[in-house]
Amino acid sequence: MTIDLNTLLQFRAYSLPRPEKQAIYASLLTQLTQFHRTRCPAYGRLLQALGCPEHMECTVENTPMLPVSIFKELELLSVPEEEIFKTVTSSGTTGQQVSKIFLDADTSAVQQRALSGIMADLLGEHRLPYLVLDSKRVLRDRAMFSARGAGVLGFSVFGSKTCYALDEHMELDLDGVRAFLEAHQGEPIFLFGFTYIIWRHVIRVLEERGETLSIPKGILLHGGGWKKLANEAVSPQEFKARIHAVTGIEQVRNYYGMAEQTGCIYLECPQGHLHASIWSDVVVRRWRDYSPCDVGEPGLIQVLSPLPHSYPGHSLLTEDLGVLLGEDDCPCGRAGKYFQVTGRAPRAEVRGCSDTYEG
Repeated sequence: MTIDLNTLLQFRAYSLPRPEKQAIYASLLTQLTQFHRTRCPAYGRLLQALGCPEHMECTVENTPMLPVSIFKELELLSVPEEEIFKTVTSSGTTGQQVSKIFLDADTSAVQQRALSGIMADLLGEHRLPYLVLDSKRVLRDRAMFSARGAGVLGFSVFGSKTCYALDEHMELDLDGVRAFLEAHQGEPIFLFGFTYIIWRHVIRVLEERGETLSIPKGILLHGGGWKKLANEAVSPQEFKARIHAVTGIEQVRNYYGMAEQTGCIYLECPQGHLHASIWSDVVVRRWRDYSPCDVGEPGLIQVLSPLPHSYPGHSLLTEDLGVLLGEDDCPCGRAGKYFQVTGRAPRAEVRGCSDTYEG
């Protein structure tokens, strides 16, 4: 089965079972690897050093993968510099290098289309009132997006009216939030934020003040920051329970994603599993030889996507550990692979999506 990327973008997010997806990805990954090999000299040299043959036939399992950290060391792009209109930076703790991802208009557009398809599965087709559990200050530098700012802005396209829950000093604007909720009483509300910031500046603040918010139709999407919560002995289950206690929100969904493959987020289903959409794939690999792990076997997470065109980010070995839980058989009914992230690789830099925020 051979189709082009534009056709793939018209499919529903979780509609392709393994045989069809494998065939489509073999074609798209082969084309994309060759494209980046010829257009990005540094990438071409890397493939040569890895011993990858010219015009190799790629599959999900054998596409050459770059360590995600390489974008902190090299500026990799496969289009002329004058075509780059946005640079996304990864997050990182203070003093660490950040990844720089160069996007042209086409790459940014297809990433946004993929994100829209994934989010439609969660929110439906209509825009909802958008409550950002963060401060507007994260959007200050529009030319150099951080992962946090890009997340807030990227998800804003699914909102109708927007309210920022935190002020310029990262203080909870309780009056502003309540006025927003009152204006949209009875409506579904889309909430977005990064996990640790929600915990530190919303949940804990409401608890300490003895205050609550009434958002029974809220849909909360959050990501990043789990290491900081783990340090405070807060499990995902407790996070959801504490959110519900102070807001009444029942739909709380985590997601896994990274600046290096913007748009291809892995959304948590009602069963608590992270899912690869048709616009991305995941392979869990063994430490000793990078061969694919079996279902249930822990290893390093590799992420693949046919979307990156302006930079060679279509096959990346992350610094995250995880377990593949299955494929095409999740009780939620979504096709594709589903997995869980279990932690960070030893000696890996701690790269959290909550940026360098230490407050």
